[in-house]
Amino acid sequence: MPHPDFAAVTTWVFDLDNTLYPPHMRLFDQIEVRMTDWVMRALQVDRARADHLRAQYWQTYGTTLAGLMTEHNVEPGPYLTEVHDIDFTVLAPDPALAEAIRALPGRRIVYTNACEPYADKVLAARGLGGLFDAIYGVEHADFHPKPAALAFQTVFGKDGLDPGSAAMFEDDARNLIVPHALGMRTVHVAPDPAPAAHIQHHTNDLAGFLQRIRG
Repeated sequence: MPHPDFAAVTTWVFDLDNTLYPPHMRLFDQIEVRMTDWVMRALQVDRARADHLRAQYWQTYGTTLAGLMTEHNVEPGPYLTEVHDIDFTVLAPDPALAEAIRALPGRRIVYTNACEPYADKVLAARGLGGLFDAIYGVEHADFHPKPAALAFQTVFGKDGLDPGSAAMFEDDARNLIVPHALGMRTVHVAPDPAPAAHIQHHTNDLAGFLQRIRG
């Protein structure tokens, strides 16, 4: 029997990094190195300062890119291309996750603070290509990043989804605040729980969780 919290869900929204692949695959570690390299070169600072700014902008603005755009008028296109030019062979296909996502009723969406071309490569490496009805990157949010309410409003408005019949799966707990306020079911996908009023469910096994809630 389907879990009652998800019985009325017709749109399933998934974050990408550390959500549709586990953190132990450490793909994002490569991106963080390339972000720091980019900040060093663009702002003419040493590695320690660049690494500090990378983390500070992520914490303050939601993404390093948002901080760079706000503080330094950086153009997003070249930055996104360079920091996502990484080795995807560290990702392994996950047939169980693919089957669990394929079995979900209704529409299936990826919404990431990265860009769509990068998302396509991640999904292909995980064996999840072709399973989603739409893929939204930060470019579709007019470069406003999660957790900003405007980012969600922009993407969800373009998609036309009804938050009241949608669920959001995210590894970053702060990115579930707005979805919860909009009436979405919220699922924190992470090794450890982060108890908070806006987190309704937690899992460290996305494939297993999806199988269980569908009965």
